[in-house]
Amino acid sequence: MKDGVTASATRGATAILADFAAGLEFDDLPKEVVDHLKMAALDGLGCCLNGATLPWTQMLAELVDHDGGTPEASLIGMLRMVPVANAVLVNSTAGHAFEMDDIHKDAITHPNSIAVPVALNVGERLMGTHHKSVSGAQVLTAMAAGYEVACRVGAAAGTDLLLRGFHPQGTVGPLVAAATAGRMLDLDAGQMAHALGIAGSLGAGLMAAQEGAMVKRLHSGRAAEAGVRAADLAAKGFTGISDMVEAEYGGFLTALAGTDENLARATRGLMPGDDMVWEILETGYKPHAMVTSIHCALDALKAIIDANGLKAGDIAAIKAHVSKPTYVHCAWPYKAQGITAAQMNIYYGLAMIALDGETFTPQFTEDRIKDPSVLSYIERISAEIDPAIEAEGPTSRHKARITVETTDGRTLEHTESVRRGSPENPVSEADLLRKFDALAGPVLGDEKVAKVKDFVANLDKAEDFRPLMCLLTA
Repeated sequence: MKDGVTASATRGATAILADFAAGLEFDDLPKEVVDHLKMAALDGLGCCLNGATLPWTQMLAELVDHDGGTPEASLIGMLRMVPVANAVLVNSTAGHAFEMDDIHKDAITHPNSIAVPVALNVGERLMGTHHKSVSGAQVLTAMAAGYEVACRVGAAAGTDLLLRGFHPQGTVGPLVAAATAGRMLDLDAGQMAHALGIAGSLGAGLMAAQEGAMVKRLHSGRAAEAGVRAADLAAKGFTGISDMVEAEYGGFLTALAGTDENLARATRGLMPGDDMVWEILETGYKPHAMVTSIHCALDALKAIIDANGLKAGDIAAIKAHVSKPTYVHCAWPYKAQGITAAQMNIYYGLAMIALDGETFTPQFTEDRIKDPSVLSYIERISAEIDPAIEAEGPTSRHKARITVETTDGRTLEHTESVRRGSPENPVSEADLLRKFDALAGPVLGDEKVAKVKDFVANLDKAEDFRPLMCLLTA
């Protein structure tokens, strides 16, 4: 950490987080954290590249093209530059555009779709209009600041924020962006506190968007834009809420989560005498192109099908037993409202596992989500809140028990407590590289894909990351 930057027990959570983010240096990051960040960067870029091809991202890109302005930062997967706030608006929307970005379970936040574009785009501006050199290590350090600050605050808010109807990506996300951008801009602790205090006041996002609205994707982009604006304003002396996280009236936790009972979670590992806890290592990846809350249910059904050699026609009924947050979040009646809705809905996801054996990009086309045979199959599927799972508390909110009734009269059951791709049940590096190939290949081609993977694998050693941005243009 930078000299003079310490966390004091007498200071509020906002100031403690700001001190940490402003003082973080690359040498503070353990090797396992650096390795995780590089893989998170690659995964995030894959999500951005795939998302750049989708209609909701392209609409937004057309909008910022119309706005014009100084060409400072690249639109990933495209061939043009725009002002940095507009760039992160588009790129972070792309990163969250297909439910494939990483996830911090306790914070219910997807950091890499925000931290990666913000670090790269702000770095481009520093190298271009500000004529400063920016290394890969600086990019990774800024990403670490964004992850650590936002995931702590998001975890302190927890499921209360979600159940009150707020989208964590839109509300916690600005803190990812503000801390990432603030570290790229080398803000001091006071400026960083103001950046967080501004960004925390600008977050937005309603969970009703999940039932068919494109605007859910925009929550991520808008969060990135808000955080970058906040850091830029703080650098100029603009002030934010000094106790944004912990304020008793109108603070982040009291307003959005309705309680500050878990405030200590926001500074876990940062207080004097604490052992450092890296929230980065608590984030996991998504093998399914669906909301994380139902991944255990998808994995459990797949386990039953594989273990018993079932075909879709062998299944008479499927019942999902889940937590209340998962039920509220994902078990609303499926009506083919749109691709967003399909990716958030437990009934559609389970139908795809039964019919196709996977839930990746081919399962989410306009034709597939309204296929009459799919809609008919969904009639075999039900869900309910499981009191036993609910009694285990927030740590088990993703847990799912699936029961299957077969056409020959058998009842089969499987429980998944930890989803595949989580830190406790990780996917392999080879799996993540294949995911990147699948998402980025159609946009960049095999040759560029290989070069991007190689560059990101050595990002911590890169003295200049501009070659990477050249590779990311379609």
